[in-house]
Amino acid sequence: MSQPTVFITGAAAGIGRATALTYAAGGFHVGAYDIDETGLASLAKEIAAKGSTSTTGSLNVTDPEQFAARLKEFDEASGGRLDVLINNAGILRAGEFADQDLKTHRQQVEINVMGVIHGLHEAFPYLKKTRGAQVVNLCSASAIYGQPELATYGATKFAVRGLTEALDLEWHKHDIAVKAMWPLFVQTAMTEGVTTGTTGSLGIKLTAQDVADAIFKSTQPAKRIYHKVHFPVGLPSKALSMGSRFSPVWLTREVNRRLSHS
Repeated sequence: MSQPTVFITGAAAGIGRATALTYAAGGFHVGAYDIDETGLASLAKEIAAKGSTSTTGSLNVTDPEQFAARLKEFDEASGGRLDVLINNAGILRAGEFADQDLKTHRQQVEINVMGVIHGLHEAFPYLKKTRGAQVVNLCSASAIYGQPELATYGATKFAVRGLTEALDLEWHKHDIAVKAMWPLFVQTAMTEGVTTGTTGSLGIKLTAQDVADAIFKSTQPAKRIYHKVHFPVGLPSKALSMGSRFSPVWLTREVNRRLSHS
């Protein structure tokens, strides 16, 4: 297949769906995977209606064997190339840390961290054989500084940040770039009903399409004076990210304390 390809997890709705449609419009063959098979079916029809092609399949990212099977199927359907892997699947559970049971904490770690690890590990052979392959991991502005009422969620995104930075260095010799997207809160089902001090201060303003556009742009050729790994999405995220680079730790803590009303 001469057509470039993209493999997206959590693609049935929200950021994943918007990203799938954006890549389809950009001329990519789209691999769309999710546990929501009904959503995937409607997505495939929408992609076809736009004159593009897709491969879909049921995928629980916490199951490495499923991940391996879906990637093998996609490799066969795509003619043996994987240009972009997007680890998008994730969940968010807000609230006081001690009020959430251990099952809730573990579920976030299993999906947000192990799901990304499974994707990276199982996709590596396919990325390695595709020249100029790229990985985009969905991180979060919550990885700038730990957020009250989002403690475990933020911790999972700190893990994604670390994985991204390490593998971008480690996989450079294989011509694989690994990137992290840093949106603030996004208007999707994941944030419906979420009320924290930080959402009250900053609001939930980004749309799924805002993030999809940023993801797509990050994987397109660009002239930069330096290699870019982290991509804040939206002005508040860019401001917080920039501020954390240059402000002392005590000031970053104070800003986050005030934003979260803690």
